[in-house]
Amino acid sequence: MATYTKLSSGSWRVQVRRKGRYVSETFLRRDDARRWATETERQVDRGETPTKSRIARLKTFGELIDLHIDDMCDVGKSPRRSKAAALNMLQRHLGKCNIAALDRERLIRFGRDRAAQGAGPMTLGIDIGFVKLILTHAAAVHGLPVKVEPVDLARVALKRLGLVGKGHQRDRRPTQDELDKLIAHFDANARQIAPVGQIIRFAVATAMRQEEICNARWSDMDARTRMLLIRDRKDPRNKNGNNQRIPLFAATGYDAWTIVEDRLAKRRNGDDRIFPFNHRSVGTAFRRGCAELDIHDLHFHDLRHEGTSRLFEAGFTIEQVALVTGHKDWKMLRRYTHLKPEALHIIYAAKAA
Repeated sequence: MATYTKLSSGSWRVQVRRKGRYVSETFLRRDDARRWATETERQVDRGETPTKSRIARLKTFGELIDLHIDDMCDVGKSPRRSKAAALNMLQRHLGKCNIAALDRERLIRFGRDRAAQGAGPMTLGIDIGFVKLILTHAAAVHGLPVKVEPVDLARVALKRLGLVGKGHQRDRRPTQDELDKLIAHFDANARQIAPVGQIIRFAVATAMRQEEICNARWSDMDARTRMLLIRDRKDPRNKNGNNQRIPLFAATGYDAWTIVEDRLAKRRNGDDRIFPFNHRSVGTAFRRGCAELDIHDLHFHDLRHEGTSRLFEAGFTIEQVALVTGHKDWKMLRRYTHLKPEALHIIYAAKAA
């Protein structure tokens, strides 16, 4: 039974007591209060959790995205760069779509449009995953009557169409000649502020990511054990607090410890970073250098692949290489490993010795 009370402000408070449940809301108009009370009673009769009026008024998928972001921010888990970019993309493509209209056909059309714009199978799969995440969050956290099944059906259809699937594993490794040219190019450029040649050698020596290198700190280095603590390493589950100590050695053809000693000798200010430079600027300089030297299809992240592969070629086992690269899933580590067949001679000779 619903009870309506007119407040001194002129608003209407409606209280619903039904089957042991009690909920109340306040509305500016009595008609809105009556409609909400009627729907709330129906929800209770169906065994559902009554939906707050603010949530019940949400009509578009874009509003669900905003709701998800607000909830994540409230618990201190605001979307990071990659997730934020994906949600912004969904706002542009599906934000104005009515929740009820977000059916299988609409999602398949979204997938086709994204593929036509250049999104690969893995990227589109991630996009569809975020759509499901938003809908599931709305249903689980707020009790909204949204359907998740159309997303699963659309994923099946897009997979059959070849638009969703596993990404192509990148196996580009720089040749030693390419590395030598790049290092010489940057070392000879007096106008280049960041020591990109040195950073390239350090990247291959440690298999560290571009951002990790530019965030590495003197205070996290142990000179006695020649170990470096990398804070908040990238992790698909949660990188906060995912710290790892790695050795600074010369197992890949470049001596990480010698590079650090050289950086220490050239230290001129109180900046705690070993390489006090913006990682995006380093990436831009690397791409420009590749273009000037006519080196095609080489990314800075390929240096991490190269360092990982060289560790295997030096005879280290999967679990030993993981202590350097930070991979917790050894299956993921395999996709970063592209051994050169001729390296087997060196590995065999080392074991024989």
